[in-house]
Amino acid sequence: MDTSTDVLLVTANVGSLFDNVGEIQNGWLQELYRTIHKYKPQFIALHFQEVGGKDYMVNMGNAENFFWLLESSEELKDFDRTCIYVDSQFQAEDGFTALGSMYFIHKTLKNVYQYDFNVKDFKAVLGQNKYVGCLDTVTTVEKEKFPKNFWPNFKWSRKGFMRTRWIIHNQGLDLVNIHLFHDASNLIACNASPSIYSANRKNALRYVINRLSDDRYTSLPFFLFGDFNFRLDTLSLVQHLCTESEVQTVKDSSNEVQKIFCEEKDNDHQVLLHIEEKLFQYLHQALFREDNGKALLKYDKEVTAFHDDIKEEDISFPPSYPYSEDYSKPTQYMNTRCPAWCDRILMSHSAHDFIHRGEHDEKTVVYNTVGTNVCMGDHKPVFLSFSLKTNSH
Repeated sequence: MDTSTDVLLVTANVGSLFDNVGEIQNGWLQELYRTIHKYKPQFIALHFQEVGGKDYMVNMGNAENFFWLLESSEELKDFDRTCIYVDSQFQAEDGFTALGSMYFIHKTLKNVYQYDFNVKDFKAVLGQNKYVGCLDTVTTVEKEKFPKNFWPNFKWSRKGFMRTRWIIHNQGLDLVNIHLFHDASNLIACNASPSIYSANRKNALRYVINRLSDDRYTSLPFFLFGDFNFRLDTLSLVQHLCTESEVQTVKDSSNEVQKIFCEEKDNDHQVLLHIEEKLFQYLHQALFREDNGKALLKYDKEVTAFHDDIKEEDISFPPSYPYSEDYSKPTQYMNTRCPAWCDRILMSHSAHDFIHRGEHDEKTVVYNTVGTNVCMGDHKPVFLSFSLKTNSH
């Protein structure tokens, strides 16, 4: 007979939590618990990126405390099995990804197995399994930092992916935590369409998808969720925002563009848009939030190159980044980057087929942000709640 398992997948870039720890962590956790309470999942997968924040050498202790608060919380006490993987070994430059993945299994959920990549077989998940630090010898996780040649003109980065493999009631799944390259300069991002950064992300994502289907292990349906750093097609968007205005550029002595201004032709030449390397200041910021930013989804093009491999639920939430880190401004964006849907939950077509969809459009699948009206740091976590069709025999 068919049964279904209620699943909650969450991805969160948590860098902000450690860079100004204390101010937002408590509210952040409460919002996560509220989401768990609302959807009552039996299986929870939390994928974190940027564990420890920018100043990870100083803040990694805060990160370990954060994981401890989560796993020991009252809200998760009925989850009697946990698997936690935190790559906090920043001394190992060649391998450090700052990724953390936490999996919680509810006491009502039987028949959950995890894959051991060493012996190439599944084993029942029992008790609390926690690995923090170096994960190289942990056989139930596969972790890789992207090779250096993926971004030859970037400084050292922590970007990579981490994969675990599961059987839930006879249904096998790969769960992959991923962090792709960001846009280093807004000015370079508007040079071409697609941008050089977009091309780098595409190469890295293609690499991960190929890895998930290579011949070392049997391929399984997969969910790929993390901070993809997908950005809106900046060049097209800027052209759209500045259709009616005059564009001025300011160059330095070596003819490099330093600033771009779009000014209204009348109205005292009011500046509509001001772009610098780390500034993206648009006069009508509400555009990114109204109707959940729907008018801008046509500029969200980076996932379209992967439609043969990947599906995604419809996006009906505003761009997940870059929110203000001031806890009194939880719905404001910072003027540092163009808002974008960086944090995503993607899945293989076969995984998409295992999602149980209700009759008569009842809302059984929910794809949204956590903490809409609470400061969660510069990224709003994104979640997917659904029932996984499984076989009980």
